Amino acid sequence: MANQLTDQAAGLRDIQERRAVRVVAVTSGKGGVGKTSVSVNLAMSMGRSGRRVVLMDADLGLANVDVMLGLQPRYNITHVLQGTCALDDILIDAPHGVRVVPASSGTRQMAALTSAEHAGLIRAFSSLRQPVDALIVDVAAGISNSVLDMTQAAQEVVVVVCDEPASITDAYALIKVLSRDFGVTHFRVLANMVSSSLEGRELYNKIAKVTDRYLDVCLQYMGAVPYDEYLRKALQRQRAVVDIFPSSPSARAFKSLAAQADNWPVPRGARGRLEFFVERLIGAHRQPVGAIP
Repeated sequence: MANQLTDQAAGLRDIQERRAVRVVAVTSGKGGVGKTSVSVNLAMSMGRSGRRVVLMDADLGLANVDVMLGLQPRYNITHVLQGTCALDDILIDAPHGVRVVPASSGTRQMAALTSAEHAGLIRAFSSLRQPVDALIVDVAAGISNSVLDMTQAAQEVVVVVCDEPASITDAYALIKVLSRDFGVTHFRVLANMVSSSLEGRELYNKIAKVTDRYLDVCLQYMGAVPYDEYLRKALQRQRAVVDIFPSSPSARAFKSLAAQADNWPVPRGARGRLEFFVERLIGAHRQPVGAIP
């Protein structure tokens, strides 16, 4: 057992020295804007480029990453919190080498976890043995405790919006709460289901105009994903559009977004708050056995 722990620690230190882990939280102010589709296709695009990707379904009570990919997990995050399984035990294989951390669906208890329980879930990443280049966290929509806790724990926050008044208003509300109450100051906005690149930029400008006036945040335009009939067909077939229709307009957009994300700077260490997914992934194994994190 001691040799096994030593080997794991050495492997994780090697990852840290060679390449830092990129942690991206994908969220939205309201549901129905295609947030999970963005998470799935971004993860698949990174996997296609050779990155070792873990896709975490952090919509804990209404999970659907597994449904979107046609997967049938035997265990999920609930079992990790109950102590039945380790995190590695619930990982399921998806196309292009992506590993999925499934959550439960229709479980009220999971949707109402406390901040302490969310922190316990994040701590579970200290036991992850899988080598990871990128962790994509599909966070729930809105401003629930789950959204706020998981979003704070990431390095990059991607806010998905579409051209609907409620989507824009709720995206601003999410950014306001995270910035004013939790000190998150950097956000990337992704315009989804737009008719043109111009519409995507205009959608971003609507949000940026208000945040520039009322909030002390840095807002960056990540890009846009066009409305695409092929994406709807991919969802019906429970496949990622980048996998089943790689030449479609939306698939090309996701590949471009993944290439862009791969060049984002990676912070070294946590900035405070709950931002320690990275530390749990590559740093916690340095502690002596039995140490309290």
